[in-house]
Amino acid sequence: MKIDITTLDGDSAGSLELNDAIFGIEPRADILQRCVRWQLAKRQAGTHAVKNRSDVNRTGKKMYKQKGTGNARHGAASAPQFRGGGRAFGPQVRSHAHDLPKKVRALALKHALSAKARGEALIVVDQAALPEAKTKALVERFGKLGVSNALVIAGAEVDANFGRAARNIPNIDVLPVQGINVYDILRRDKLVLTREAVDALEARFK
Repeated sequence: MKIDITTLDGDSAGSLELNDAIFGIEPRADILQRCVRWQLAKRQAGTHAVKNRSDVNRTGKKMYKQKGTGNARHGAASAPQFRGGGRAFGPQVRSHAHDLPKKVRALALKHALSAKARGEALIVVDQAALPEAKTKALVERFGKLGVSNALVIAGAEVDANFGRAARNIPNIDVLPVQGINVYDILRRDKLVLTREAVDALEARFK
C-alpha cells in the first residue's frame, strides 16, 4: 500500500510503501473489542469498597434472648438487615484485570492500524517537531492537514516543543511510538504517524 508523506505545513515530502501485513489487513471488530476491553479493565483502579458485618463498629451482643419474645431470632445488630449494619455482598478492593494473549494484542494493533488505513484516516508526516512551543502555530498546521481530532505518534521520543504545543489542544493526543495502543487509536478520528514511527512499527512486527 502506497501513501503520500506530507510536512506539517501540508507540503508534499514524497511517498512511502506501507507493509500490507500491518496496514492492509481486513479489520475484525471482535479482536479490536477484546483488546479495548482488556485495556480498560486493566486500568480500572478497583478501589471501591464497603463495610461488611465484620467491619462495622457495632456491638456483637445478642439483641435479645433466643426464645420467648415472639420475635424472629437475631444475633448481632451488625447483620445486613438492620439499619447501621454491614452490607451484604458489597464491592471489595480487587483487580479487574484479565489475561489476553500477546499474539492477540499484537494482532489487534495491526487491525487498528489497518482500520485507519482502510478508512483513509491515516496521515504520514515526515516529522513531528516545531522550532517553538506555540499552540497557535500548531493549530494552524493541523488546519492545513485537516486534523481536528487525532492521535499523533512521534518517534522514539516526542519533540519537547511539539509536545508542549499540542497538550493544550482539545482532542489531540501525542504519544511516542512505544506507547501506541488500540484504544487510543480507535478513540480518535485520525491517526498521524511520523516516518520514524512507521519504520519502528514495521521493525516491531518484522
